[in-house]
Parts: sequence; structure tokens; C-alpha cells
Amino acid sequence: MSIDFSEFLSCLKADPEHAHAQALESSYQEAARVMSPQGLDHYLTGIKAMCTLNKGADLVMTYVQEMPGVVKEVGEDIIPDIVSALMKLSSHTSGTVITLMMANMPLAASRLGDFEVMRGYLNLLHQLAGKAPRGLRPMMENMDELLSKLTLGGLRRWALWGAQAHARDLDGQLAYFGLKTESSRAVLQKERRGTLFVDNQRKLNFYLRALWGRAFFMRPTSGDYESRTGLKPFIEDFQIHLPDAFDAWRGISGMELYRAAAAHCAAHMVYTTQPLSAEQLNPVQRIFVELFEDARVEALAIREFPGMKKLWLQFFTAPPDAGETVQLHPLVDLMLRLARALLDEDYQDSEALIDESATAFRAALAERGDDNQISWNAGVDFYNRAVQIAAIPSMRVLEDSPIPYRDDNDYIWYFDENLFVTRGMDYLPASQQQVRRNVSVMEMVNELDCELAGDDAQEIWTLSTEFWLDQEACTINELEGKEPVSEPYHYQEWDYHVQLYRPDWATILERRQGRGDPEAMDEILTKHKPVASRIRHLIDALQPQGIVRRRGYEEGEELDLNAAVRAMIDIRRGVMPDPRINIRITRHVRDLSIVVLMDLSQSTNEKIGFKEGEPGYEEAPSILDLTRESTGLLAWAIDSIGDNFAVHGFASDGRHDVQYYRFKDFNQPYDDDAKSRMAGMKGGLSTRMGAALRHAGWHLTQQPAQKRLVLLVTDGEPADIDERDPQYLRHDAKKAVEDLRMRGIHTYCLTLDPDADRYVARIFGENGYSIVDQVERLPERLPAVFAALTG
Repeated sequence: MSIDFSEFLSCLKADPEHAHAQALESSYQEAARVMSPQGLDHYLTGIKAMCTLNKGADLVMTYVQEMPGVVKEVGEDIIPDIVSALMKLSSHTSGTVITLMMANMPLAASRLGDFEVMRGYLNLLHQLAGKAPRGLRPMMENMDELLSKLTLGGLRRWALWGAQAHARDLDGQLAYFGLKTESSRAVLQKERRGTLFVDNQRKLNFYLRALWGRAFFMRPTSGDYESRTGLKPFIEDFQIHLPDAFDAWRGISGMELYRAAAAHCAAHMVYTTQPLSAEQLNPVQRIFVELFEDARVEALAIREFPGMKKLWLQFFTAPPDAGETVQLHPLVDLMLRLARALLDEDYQDSEALIDESATAFRAALAERGDDNQISWNAGVDFYNRAVQIAAIPSMRVLEDSPIPYRDDNDYIWYFDENLFVTRGMDYLPASQQQVRRNVSVMEMVNELDCELAGDDAQEIWTLSTEFWLDQEACTINELEGKEPVSEPYHYQEWDYHVQLYRPDWATILERRQGRGDPEAMDEILTKHKPVASRIRHLIDALQPQGIVRRRGYEEGEELDLNAAVRAMIDIRRGVMPDPRINIRITRHVRDLSIVVLMDLSQSTNEKIGFKEGEPGYEEAPSILDLTRESTGLLAWAIDSIGDNFAVHGFASDGRHDVQYYRFKDFNQPYDDDAKSRMAGMKGGLSTRMGAALRHAGWHLTQQPAQKRLVLLVTDGEPADIDERDPQYLRHDAKKAVEDLRMRGIHTYCLTLDPDADRYVARIFGENGYSIVDQVERLPERLPAVFAALTG
């Protein structure tokens, strides 16, 4: 992509423009790897905005170079907020200070780690610009030390304390924000938290992945602006939100708190499979139901990982700190003892209600632990009995839970059940949002006016027996039915960020496309008659020759009489004889299995040499047409040689629906049935290459061959709708190629992308690909590549 940067560098004419253009070009390429087209547009618009401030070239170039690093940490949505914040600050402080702020943005983004927290940081800078403008420069110069010790809330309290204490003392502002005074160091130490989330996020990710074998997305929250208490953990939009810092609690380290909180939230996400109804419940009843639901998910987690009990139980058995006064309302104390009894079956309480409720709940849990309705029933029953023992305090007292690691439980309550059903459906392709039901013939006949369902149908009815149509003399499936979809195949994917596999991340579904006229595949031989003639010579050269006898070897299976006689004559003449008097017998047998794997993404529908709307566009061949023709020629050649081969294709609609098409299988002859499927192939959707390569490799492992090959034909790089990072799927495809190579399967790529040099060599290796510069030559190049690989 070529961009004219002259309009963005109009304010930098005082300096050598070409130097700035080179820096902008380099930074733009980095930005293109981490931003969407909309993000790039905001990025370039921000360059113009920095120019309009007239604060010097350093600010503009700092913005250009540092913004991609900020986006890597907190996402591209922060770009307009940063640009707006810097423009507001320009009227309060100098260009040098604003440049320092921009230079510190990647540091702040990496330490704060969240979009919303980053916005709070920008608001804090705007406050300080009005209250302590002289302190901004020294504060920026010490930002590394400040953010390594403070959360955003701590930084806010430290900064506002200094701004208030030195409101009229400009020299005092410089000293305080430069960390040169005792008061500055004392407040910094006071606001310092025990364990910061940003320092342990990677460890927590590995911890949860090791337990449940899946990724959990975690984000920090900053709610401790006015106090050090902070926000409770909570779950929202399938992400775990944890406080940006935890202090030690009753001798339990902040890291243990993080482990307990993260594991508890993850248990909710794993074991909560349906919503709890809040109808006819008052707020206090909801709190009791939440108490039992917390115990239910923790009990299910402990069944799988018994060591989790020790992690959570320590928060109920830890003695109070020295000097800590614990005064709990009687009902809160009752709830806390109940929570311990539900977690620890060995605990015995003086209150009979607690022991009876814990025993009854464990019995229900053993019988139907997957049903969270038992929590609803147990919570309401306990409430009805508990209110007779202790009075109900205010909601503020009840909501202030003394169990520090547990979340706010909003995740389990969904007042609109349709919201719960649809929540997350945006993460699934439309093809998987249907419900399938098995019905009887009479139900089908009596209830439906039309037996055929479209792709957008919410319900699909299927019959266990055939539905015979008398007039058409065939079944409805034969006349109008669709090919069945296979059982899902789950494959891991390589995450290059953490250098680990994501287990069962991509789902392959084998599907069938429509059929076409098989004669169309035979007509390809006529259309490409010169190419077919050259392929015939390749076929003759590659066909197995059976037993071959080669003369001129010193060692062999037979004696070459003519060579032996000549050797004896030479000996009689006193001449050194030729020792190569044997015949070696070799058996030529081709033991090869090959999968021709075609990329059938939407881009294959593009016409060659024409733009849409131009004369001749409709008649022009598409990339898919040439792919079909070249594959047809290759299939004819391989079938003539006698090699074992299959013709497959793939497209993807996100990681949940990688569609895999088998036009011809290994055990199927290249007959009219296979030709009709190849004639009916269509292109659409995206290109999740790694999953398709792994599935093709799995098919090859089922074949007893010494040499196995995947020959991939593609017109572009790996890409999918649910991955913004272009490097992610490239690294996964590279890892898939390496995995197949370790299993003895060679992979070769024939790409139609003229710009493939920048990525295809890294995926397939220097000798593992060919680039077809002229797409029209694909039908002759593909058989030639096959001959070179297998000859």
C-alpha cells in the first residue's frame, strides 16, 4: 500500500522532509500491523492535529513513533482520546512538556494495561495541568518510577496531595513532583500497593490456562481513587476484571489473592451454563443465593483440582491481623460461617441451621451439581430460616463482603433471558446459530407448509427416515436436500505472543458444496490442449516402470556377461580391467499420497484483468475458474500416473467455523461424481490456513504411504474475521507447517499473491513455495510443480 505522506508532513518543512517521511513510513508499517483501517485513519488524522498545535517537529515525530506502541497495549480506540487530551493540554503547558507526555504514553499504557484506566490517566493529566502546571515536567521525568510503584488511584492521590500542598509554591511543586522532598517520598511510600496486577498478569494467564486448558482474558480496573479499597472483581463481556493492585490480607500475599480471585471468576465462567432468575427475589435473598452459587462453582472446581480447596479455604481460617478489630453484624457473621461450612465439609458450627443447610446442599450437589437451580432453592430456603435468627441490616452492610477474593456475582444474574442466550452469539458464525430437532413424519407433514429451511432458519427439523415424494419418484433429500455437516474437529492454534498453543481453539466442519456438470471438467482438457499435451509427457516420465536393470555397477544382483568378457580380455592383454561388470536391479514403485488443498476464500471470486463495471467483466475468468481448471488438469495427470490423491478445499468464518470441503477423497476414483463436485466449487469467506493444513495433514496420516505431500494453492495470506493481528495467523500457519514436517508430511505452497515474498518464505521455508506472477499461467504451472516435487 503506497501512501502520500506529504500532506501529513506539511508542518515540518523546516527540516529535511525526506528524513521525516522515512520515519513516518517506518512507523506507519508498524501501525498497519496492529491497527484496523479505521485505526490507521485516526492515526493519520492525529498527525495533522499535532501539526496544527504548532508545538514543534519533536511533538509530531514523537506521536508518529510512539502511538503504535500505545495501541499494542490498550487498543486503537485510545487514539482519539490521546489526541483530544494533548490538544486540550496545549493551552496549559509548553510543547516540550506535551512531547514528554507523548513519549511516556507507551510506558503508561503498558503499566496501566486497560483502555478505561488509560482514560483515567489522561483525565488526571488534565487536572494537574490546571492545578500544578509547573509539576508536570518533573512528574513526566520520573514517570517510570511512579508507575512501577503506584496504581492509577495511588498516582492520583499522590499528585493531588502535592498540587494542594504546594498550590502557591512554584518551587515546591518542582521539588515535590521531582521526588526531591521528604514529603513527596513519604506520600509515595504511603500510597504504594503490595502486588500490582500488571506485574503478574502473565503468570495469572498461565495459571488459569494450566488449570482449564483454555484462555481467559483478564483486564485491570482502577476504582481506588478516593480510598485504597478498590473495586471488587467482576466478569463482563467474557473478560475477568481484577483490581489493579492487591495488598496482603491477614498474612496472605497479594499474589495469593490474585490467584484465588482469578480462579473463582474462571470457575463461574466454566461452570455457569444458564442464568439464574431474579424474579420475586428481594436484594437480600439474591445475596444468599449468590453465596450458594459461589460454593457450587468452587465445589465443581475442587472436584477437578483438589488443591483449589487449600487456596480458597485459607481466607476463612486466617486469623485477624494484630490490632484489627472485627465487628460483624450477626447476619453477616452467619453468612461468613455458612460460606466456610459449604467449602469445608470437616467444619462443624454451633448453629444447627448452618450444618443442616451445608449437608443438604452437598447432597443436592452430588445429585445434580451442574444445575444452578439448587443454589436458588438453597439460598431462598436459608434466607427464610436465617431471618428468624438475626435481623436484616442495611444493604450497604451486607454488600460489604468480608471475603476479599470473591466477585460481585453480576455475571450469574440476567433479567432478560434472551440477552443471556444471545450473549456471545456474536462470537459465533451465523451458520452455528441454528437449533436442530428430530421430528416424526406426521409432525413434519402437519405442522409445516414448506419442508425446506433456509440458511437463516432459527430451527431445522430433520427426519430419521426418508421422506418419499411419489410424483418426483425420489426422496426430498435427493431432490432438495443439503449434504450433512460432519462432527466437529478441534485443532490447537499457536499464539506467538505467549509462545504456547491454544488448545482446541479452531473448529473444522467438513461440508459439501453444490454439484456442477462433470462435462465441464472434461472440457478443460480441450480448452488447454497444448498444456495437456505437455502434461502427457510428464505422465510418461513419472509413471512407474516396474523392474529396471541398470548396467555398469561394481556391485549388483547379476553379472553383466558382455562387461565380464571385456574385463577378461583386458586382463589377458595386461591392461587394468573395468571393475563395473555387474547389473543392479531396481523396482520403480511410486509410494505417494498427496492432498491438493485449495484456498476457496472470497478473494478467489475476483475477475482477472477487469474491474467491476468495466466492459467484459462478466465474461472474464475469475481466480476460482483458473484454480478449478489447474486442479482439473492436475487431477487428470495424477490419476493417469496412478498416485493416491485427494482434492480438498477450505474457507473460514471465524475460528468456530473453518469449513473444509472434500471434492475427491483418497479412496474415491476420479469419476463423474468427483468431477461434478469440482465443477460446483464456489468461493467465499476467509482464509484460516493453519487449521486447514492441520486437517489435511490428519487425512494424510490415515494413508499408508512413504511420501506424503500437501500441495496448497492460495491467492493470499492467512486472514480471518476474528483476528485483527495479521501476524497471528501467519505464525500459526508456520507452526502448522513445522508440525506436519515433524510427522513426515511435506508442505508446498503455490501462491498467486504477487506480494507474497514478505510472508510466504517465513511460513513455508525458502524452498517450500512458488509465486505465480501471471495468474493466467496457473493451469500449466500447477502440474509442473507437482512433477518437480514428486519426480
